[in-house]
Amino acid sequence: MVSLEVIRTAVGILGNAIALGLFLSPVPTFMRIRKKGSVEEFSPFPYLATLLNCMMWVVYGLPMVHPHSILVITINGSGVIIELSFVLLFLLYSQGSKRFVVLAMLFGEIAFVGIVTLLVLILAHTYERRSLIVGVVCVFLCAMMYASPLSVMKMVIKTRSVEFMPLFLSLASFFNGTCWTAYALIRFDPYITIPNALGVIFAVAQLVLHVMYRKSTKEQLEANKKAAAAEMGLAEVVVVKGETNKIGNAPPNGH
Repeated sequence: MVSLEVIRTAVGILGNAIALGLFLSPVPTFMRIRKKGSVEEFSPFPYLATLLNCMMWVVYGLPMVHPHSILVITINGSGVIIELSFVLLFLLYSQGSKRFVVLAMLFGEIAFVGIVTLLVLILAHTYERRSLIVGVVCVFLCAMMYASPLSVMKMVIKTRSVEFMPLFLSLASFFNGTCWTAYALIRFDPYITIPNALGVIFAVAQLVLHVMYRKSTKEQLEANKKAAAAEMGLAEVVVVKGETNKIGNAPPNGH
């Protein structure tokens, strides 16, 4: 008979694969940003929240904090690299105050993780105490990460458009939260269970919005395309008219 530990490990490996997909899900968004040379209305806060969350979970999984947590370290270490890349791209294609805010938050997050790690290793002398302190911080930050799209959800409700809330990201969040909740329940770990259960709830809310505003989003995108085509046609007419006037006003050639 297969032991619970083997099942838990298998679920953890599946969770790693799904979480990797979640971390990589914004790639199409950043390809669009790179193509247009602008971050448009995309928010940097989900990526900053995810980066901070991943850094703290790496600390939680360290052998001197919470032994036997290699699966936690592998996926969150990958998450740190991926999310840092996204944040740097966001910095590259943002401007003005938005760039300053992102840069300030990035340095603030790095400083926060460094200070927490140092204090925990110096002041807490048992695995239980270190796991408790870092675990509580992780629960709070993970809840923030899953709640960070709330600002985007508010915009979706206001504009009745899900254009800036990618469906794949919402789906990946749902499956990731479900998998890690199951992983934590097999050998109960409250620090992993609580935030991922919240993640499932927030992801379901996003999916409901996708269902509600799917039709209106299509209508808005079609209207925007028609408006852009009309503007382009008008510009061509103006250019052609201007060229015609130049020809009409040109002086005759003398011989």
